[in-house]
Amino acid sequence: MLRQRGHLFPWVAVCLGTGITLYFALRFDPGPLHYIGLVLLAALSLLAIRPFGPAYGPLALGIALIAFGVILAGIRSHVVAEPVLGFRYYGPVEGRIVEIDRSSRDVPRITLDRLVLDRVPPARTPARVRVSLYGDQRWLPDGPGAVVILTAHLSPPNGPMEPGDFDFRRMAWFQRLGAVGYTDGPVLTLIPPEDGLWVNRLRMTLSAAVQDRINGEAGGFAAAVMTGDRSGMSEATNQAMRDSNLYHLVSISGTHMAMLVAFVFGFIRYGVALIPPLALRVSAKKAAAAVALPVAALYLILAGRDMATERAFVMVAVMLVAILLDRQALTLRSVAIAALIILVTRPESAINPGFQMSFAASVAMIAAFQNLRNLPRPEGVIRWFMPVALLVFSSLVAGAATAPYAAAHFNRVAHFGLIANLLAVPAMGLLVMPGAAILAVTGPLGLDQPGVWMIDYGSRWILAVAAEVATWPGAVSAVTVPPDAVLPLITLGGLWIILVQGRTRFAGLALPMVALALWTTATRPTVLISETGGLIGLMTDAGRTLSKPQGDGFAAESWLENDGEITLQEDAAMRPGLDTIARTTLISLNGATLLHVTGNTALAALDGCNGADILITNVEAEGLRPCEVYDITRLRNTGALAGRITEKGLTITTSAELTGQRLWSLAAQRRSVPETAQVEAQ
Repeated sequence: MLRQRGHLFPWVAVCLGTGITLYFALRFDPGPLHYIGLVLLAALSLLAIRPFGPAYGPLALGIALIAFGVILAGIRSHVVAEPVLGFRYYGPVEGRIVEIDRSSRDVPRITLDRLVLDRVPPARTPARVRVSLYGDQRWLPDGPGAVVILTAHLSPPNGPMEPGDFDFRRMAWFQRLGAVGYTDGPVLTLIPPEDGLWVNRLRMTLSAAVQDRINGEAGGFAAAVMTGDRSGMSEATNQAMRDSNLYHLVSISGTHMAMLVAFVFGFIRYGVALIPPLALRVSAKKAAAAVALPVAALYLILAGRDMATERAFVMVAVMLVAILLDRQALTLRSVAIAALIILVTRPESAINPGFQMSFAASVAMIAAFQNLRNLPRPEGVIRWFMPVALLVFSSLVAGAATAPYAAAHFNRVAHFGLIANLLAVPAMGLLVMPGAAILAVTGPLGLDQPGVWMIDYGSRWILAVAAEVATWPGAVSAVTVPPDAVLPLITLGGLWIILVQGRTRFAGLALPMVALALWTTATRPTVLISETGGLIGLMTDAGRTLSKPQGDGFAAESWLENDGEITLQEDAAMRPGLDTIARTTLISLNGATLLHVTGNTALAALDGCNGADILITNVEAEGLRPCEVYDITRLRNTGALAGRITEKGLTITTSAELTGQRLWSLAAQRRSVPETAQVEAQ
């Protein structure tokens, strides 16, 4: 441990993040006694630092930080607590628009606060709901701040699509989102936008101005980059950006902040240098940092304070402050400071894919470029090729660092991402972001050019690259969802290799190797049942066969992606293995029989369970039956089901078992209004 002194600070963020991650991995919410125990553990660990000495004192500090991470995440979970709708609601909805975006089904979507729901007490009404808008929406208000009325279907946020899968309820909990739904009726303005939400309205106004000047998808892309408003981009364009590994250019992240700050920083620095009297009296480097910092803050405000944008601003701000304090800007210490700020203010970021990928890329690139400093500087003609070589090198490092996280979270690998980034990133850095900075200065003066021209052609080039690369054969392949231990092992191994000093760092190589071995041996459930009871998926030699070609689309898409397939639900439903007669499907699995029935008519025609061991149905099964019954009422409590063939036969695992009793999983089960009122409201 003594050899590591002077290099231990980044482990502070690692230990805090470990505690936060442990909190989210629990299957229960800690109670008062648990928190008291954690406080005592942290206090005793801090007291043990001095007695343990410089050799083992850091270990005691690490234990204290892990305990503090659990406490911090627990506090945050309770602070953001808001009511969650406990039933399916259909009726009038009144609320104020706070955000307008686009859903994965390529339809407009609004987020509302200050809600009023019929027959739901204000104290039990969700703080926010999100509604997808179908049909003709010519009445949709111009932007945030308007109070609207509509008739909508609302329901609690969905749980995991299968046991152990991504839990949307948890993400919605930290967004204070108490219900989601849809409407195919009009959205009517009750009160026009007034005071408040001026930043949101400004963002939408600027987005509309950009799209008026730049037509088509290029305008939507430019608006997303400049204001964070992605409602102008179609789902086809979004998918092309994902398949070409260019979606990081859509999401306002460190790339955008870095490019904007680099342009402003360079412009000011060289501008000062061109004025000799000023250059002799002012530090051009500090002057550039002093100007770039408020520019980055303004971009943060304009683009919206979502998690990715805040993370990008913190990382850039730490770098600029380091310059102002005569410190080295790009170091692992500065990245650790940025991570600490984000983890303390938003602990839930630790389990966010964007957080993991952003910091994986940052840490890997800083470590790689620190090692490049020891190499001799190229001379002669080779120097002219260095910018291209550095771009290729940085793309390789960042791509390798983020690939495991992208594959694990999104089940896809973009094979031509390096080529796409080499073609598109220069346009982003040389045209789009500088054009945005120029337009911000000249636009208010009525001078759109050359800013609009730069943004327009840069955006069109990036979208053209994405569209072309995404159509190449083999551009994307799917991977099976990994076991839970894979990403922690890869993360710890990578951190060990980078942060540990001496030859022992190479011992970290064993952890990613073990993780990859686990990943390659991962198996999938034999049978999956959706939370609604309306869809069943059976694993066969030809892949997973689905019981119907439409309906429960999110569950079907999630199952196939987790299986490592890029297949449409309609195609998966045509595979052999499931024979449905009169809306009844009988499956025999290792001596156990599973009967799937949809609809009241088919259920009423059954004689008990027709000899099956397990009955699955999407309606309420009244009375006693001689088998294990999972009807719609029980499925709402258990969530989706997964069945695996074991030595004991067919073992059923529920989502509730793996999720546990957490705040976000219990909230929707607590009825918001008396049962009679619920029936009336529906």
